[in-house]
Amino acid sequence: MSRAHCHSSAPGGKCKTQLLFLLLWFGETFASIQIPKELKEPPLITKQSQSYTAFYLDDISLRCEASGNPKPSFRWVKDGELFMEDKNGSGVLTADDKEELKFYQGKYRCYASNELGTAESGLIDLMTEPIPVSVKEKRVVKTVNEGESVVLQCNIPNSTVNAYIHWMDRKLMHIKQSNRITIGLNGNLYFANALISNTRDDYTCYTQYVEARTILSTEPVSLIVNPSNAVVNRPPALHQPKGSHTHFSALRGQNLILECIPYGLPTPLVKWERKDAPLSSSQATLDRFDRWLEFSSISESDDGEYTCTASNPLGNVTHSYTVTVEAAPYWTKQPESAIYGPGETVRLDCHAEGIPTPHIAWKINGVPISDTIAEERRTEKGGTLILSDVEKGDTAVYQCEASNKHGTASLNTYINVVVLPPQILTDDRRVYRLTEGSMASLICNSFGSPRPHISWFFRENETSVSVLSNERMFEMTNGTLHITSVSHEDAGEYECSVKGSNISITALLVVLNKTQISSPLRDFRILRGSSLVWPCRYEVDAELSKPLIQWRKDGHKITSAPDDKYTVFENGSLRITDIHAEDAGLYTCEVITRLDFAKATGSLIVIDKPEPPHSLKLDEKENRSITLSWSPGFDNNSPVSEFVIEMREDLHLSKGTWKELKRVPAEIGHLEIPLLPYCSYHFKVSAVNEIGASKFSVPSEPYTTPSAAPDITPVNVRSESINPDSMVITWEELDQRHFNGPGFGYKVLWREAAGPDEPWQSAFVSHPPFTVNNTGTFVPFEIKVQAANGVGDGPSPEAAIGYSGEDVPQKAPTQIIVSLFNATTASVRWDPVSRESVRGHLLGYKISLRRLGSRGDHLHQKKKKRALATVKEMVQDMEQVMEIEEERREIVVEGRNEAIVAGLDFYSDYELSVAAYNSKGEGPMSLPTVFSTSEGAPGRVSNLRYESPSETEITLFWKKPHKTNGILRGYILLYQKFLKNGTSILQAIQVDPKETQYKIHDLDSKNFYIFTLKAFTVAGEGESTHVNATTLLDGVPPTTVNATVGETSVNLSWVQGERYRNIGFTIHYLGKGGQWEESEQVNLTQTFYQLQGLKAGTPYRLEIRHNNITYWTQDLQTNGPDVDKVQSSFATEGWFIGLISAIVLLLLLLLILCFIKKSKGGKYSVKDKEEGQMDSDAKPMKDEAFGEYRSLESSDNDEKRSFSQRSLCPDLKRESDDSLVEYGDSVDIQFNEDGSFIGQYSGRRDTQPYPHGEQESSGVPSPTNPNMHPPPSGSFPTSVTGILGGN
Repeated sequence: MSRAHCHSSAPGGKCKTQLLFLLLWFGETFASIQIPKELKEPPLITKQSQSYTAFYLDDISLRCEASGNPKPSFRWVKDGELFMEDKNGSGVLTADDKEELKFYQGKYRCYASNELGTAESGLIDLMTEPIPVSVKEKRVVKTVNEGESVVLQCNIPNSTVNAYIHWMDRKLMHIKQSNRITIGLNGNLYFANALISNTRDDYTCYTQYVEARTILSTEPVSLIVNPSNAVVNRPPALHQPKGSHTHFSALRGQNLILECIPYGLPTPLVKWERKDAPLSSSQATLDRFDRWLEFSSISESDDGEYTCTASNPLGNVTHSYTVTVEAAPYWTKQPESAIYGPGETVRLDCHAEGIPTPHIAWKINGVPISDTIAEERRTEKGGTLILSDVEKGDTAVYQCEASNKHGTASLNTYINVVVLPPQILTDDRRVYRLTEGSMASLICNSFGSPRPHISWFFRENETSVSVLSNERMFEMTNGTLHITSVSHEDAGEYECSVKGSNISITALLVVLNKTQISSPLRDFRILRGSSLVWPCRYEVDAELSKPLIQWRKDGHKITSAPDDKYTVFENGSLRITDIHAEDAGLYTCEVITRLDFAKATGSLIVIDKPEPPHSLKLDEKENRSITLSWSPGFDNNSPVSEFVIEMREDLHLSKGTWKELKRVPAEIGHLEIPLLPYCSYHFKVSAVNEIGASKFSVPSEPYTTPSAAPDITPVNVRSESINPDSMVITWEELDQRHFNGPGFGYKVLWREAAGPDEPWQSAFVSHPPFTVNNTGTFVPFEIKVQAANGVGDGPSPEAAIGYSGEDVPQKAPTQIIVSLFNATTASVRWDPVSRESVRGHLLGYKISLRRLGSRGDHLHQKKKKRALATVKEMVQDMEQVMEIEEERREIVVEGRNEAIVAGLDFYSDYELSVAAYNSKGEGPMSLPTVFSTSEGAPGRVSNLRYESPSETEITLFWKKPHKTNGILRGYILLYQKFLKNGTSILQAIQVDPKETQYKIHDLDSKNFYIFTLKAFTVAGEGESTHVNATTLLDGVPPTTVNATVGETSVNLSWVQGERYRNIGFTIHYLGKGGQWEESEQVNLTQTFYQLQGLKAGTPYRLEIRHNNITYWTQDLQTNGPDVDKVQSSFATEGWFIGLISAIVLLLLLLLILCFIKKSKGGKYSVKDKEEGQMDSDAKPMKDEAFGEYRSLESSDNDEKRSFSQRSLCPDLKRESDDSLVEYGDSVDIQFNEDGSFIGQYSGRRDTQPYPHGEQESSGVPSPTNPNMHPPPSGSFPTSVTGILGGN
């Protein structure tokens, strides 16, 4: 290499120093080179003064500094003539005190020269002017009304330098600026509208000149703002600029301010726009509350049209600016100063831009090249200067100068031609490690002047082959060998040599596998707020160390953040959490080794709900419609599919709610909306994309529609009359939205429908209903309701027919005919009543149907009996009345004068009447019509149960059917053995209808039997009732008893054996030092008994005895302390025991009275009672069991009856069959319809299923699990203390 480059902008002496340092560095690093001790260098200007304005002689100081060897001398030229020469000075020009300031005004150049050439500075324009002074002015007083605009003048003195304006008060405090108060570019203070608070007398304008070191002030201005009771709003206008259009020309790099200072009330807002592009595309910024649009260092891209719009609710005003940007010359390419060897070709490229396009001219040592001697080796073409075959005499400083109407730019560059011997500066045996596919650069730096010629060879099999034979290998002029797309075949040894000498070096090339990313990065579309793991898979040569994985976003490095926003894993994957819109962009994964790198790029698009629409406008405002338009917001990378428009409709006195109005496709940006009069409307819009809906836009400005007459008429006009002499007119009220104006109401009109000549009558009301009085009963009227308001009446409605109030019908139907279809269904016909007698709208007829009883019962004559029999008849009559009331039915018939009456009872007499009815009620009933139904099959017998008096006998008990449906002719009893394998003979017995029990003899005690019973009349057999039964064995007292001991009681429990009859026994107990005591009688079926009244902590012996035979015995001791140690309490006192006994006696008397009272409302059957008495008396008394009468309804009442029950009424006489007194201790006593008893002596009724096998189901019972519970005998108390009170 034979030349070193130096830029003309380098500081003095720096180019030579760089060259020497470079050479020394090469020498120290690679080889030893020979450098002349004194290497001369042409001068270059390194520093110079810029153009400026001087106000004082002291300001005159022009500086000029230059580099070069030998040290250059300086001279100054003013306006083209030599002004000063300083051969040994510093190049600084200062003023002489003897000269005036104006003497130094002019255009200056500095020249620096040594023996190798001359450098020329740029043009320096020095201007001089006197110090600015204030002009004497009178004090100004301005008076305005509140709300008016006002301008306070500053009157800035003229100067070539910029002035800084400050408005202050007498305390030197700045007047606060706002969008209402603004300082203009001319220094004036502008008020968009004046407030009373702006009144003051010390508004002072201060003008500061920094270069002149001077501040000027005006006389204080007084501003008086008069208050006003009627401040008038004013549309916007502009203080500055004037007119509608302004043109500005600016130079590139200068500052430019466009101002827009409005006035008006309310204070206008200012909006700046660029016509040919978004305002954001320019470098302009808003300042002074958007009153200034400021360009700092304006550029050609800022050229264009700008508008400012000032607006308030009363209107707007617009001013447009045309900004034209031109440019003084500026450099785009500069030549470099360099050292060359003789014979080389030198090319100096000097390119400049500007508006208009600048002219390029060349100089040599400050002299235009056109004024020098022509040289064939020198070629000039535009901004390029070429010197061929240079020699020592071509050493000089060359100036390139670009100029247009806006100024001149110049630069210096030198050519230094020297002679130095060739040398190779790169070290020998350098190793180059590269990866496959990259470009190899084998360096062979050389030094010498003229420049040495370098050649490269590839050593293969001890021979050297020129690299030029390979099309991928290139020798560069600087000696470097470039090998493109290196492959493994290129690896080996290379030789670099200098032609014409024996100087050479060798280089070794090692080729490794290329680093590569195995799979490209995916492009992602991610929902905002989610996370992403981005894999980056790569392959690296094994000889290379672990690579560095570097991720970039839009070219900027990504580093792991403390908030874990980005995390790079060891395998190269990138995790991004909580993704937001700012995370979108291009992401690059770079795999970097010390030799190469690979990268792959993928895009991340963040999708989200769209931004809300904006710029809502209401256009085409009509009385009944308006057009809403909007601008869509950013869609957040997910296209908008539709817009949702919501509307709020505020009525005159109430605020409405937001409701969805319509959805429109994304392609639509406006919507015509129908409106109602006399309403205020607000609108807002939301955008919807695949992610969801945006927030709603800022609501539009309100729009209020004017009033109008109503558009619609009330509907469903009708009469809802109640009273016979008036008519109530009602209708559906209109929605308040359809009032259309103030003073809304309803105009009600009516007239009789007798003819069209009847006059209309009217009334004005605010709401329904409306009542017309004195109309008569059920008179037809034509009625109308019309909407009206303060503007006018709505459309005229059609008349409807209404009626005055109804009254009940006056007449009953006649000619009632009843025809029987069958035994339970009849057809009824009648003649309809006349329309006049209905006195209203006939709704139908009501049939009153009453069952009089079984056929002929209501015709029987009552026999006179004894006083007791009379009581029975009274009870029977009462029951018949109750049954008749229960069997009364009402059938409603609509729209016809016939009906089918179904569900009648068999063998019954009925009474039927018919009445017409309307909305007011029923009319009179027709005369009763009596008819009868025929017999039917009876119902099933009830309460079928059994008892087993011996091991071969079973007695069945039942009650006759609840509904005999005719005259009962008897019962059919069927029974047979139940055999698991095989069949048995079915026995059939016919039983007299008067019987309700039957005993079957000679039964097998080892088998179960199935019994079936059904009643029959002449119409047929009734439903069957079934029961499973077996005979019972004689019972014995328990022999295995479980005893649980307490302090004063013992709980005894046992298990009763299956198929054993009940038996009574007693418990005997003997305490320590006492005597044997005996409990009350206990039933075997109880399975539990509590022996009470024992002493705590006392041993006892317990025994179960029956007929003086002991079946069970056990010794035990009660819990607790010895009773002798327990203190006596009041519970053992005689008075307490007597009190408790009296209370128990009172309770028993009350219970007896309750039982007697209840028995008076039942049904009795004397026949059943007598038969039950006879049957019960015939039963033998076993052991100590009490022979009690058994209830036909509940056999387990026997278990719960205590032995004291017999002593409740010991003196009752049983001689009289008709006496009611003998049933005083019965809970359930019933009478039959003929006055006979149907009940037996009984306790509580139907309290539990019958353990004797009573079965009420009409279905055949399953014989697999027959009821095997034994029939209990009489019940006994379960506590000794219940009777005796304990010991």
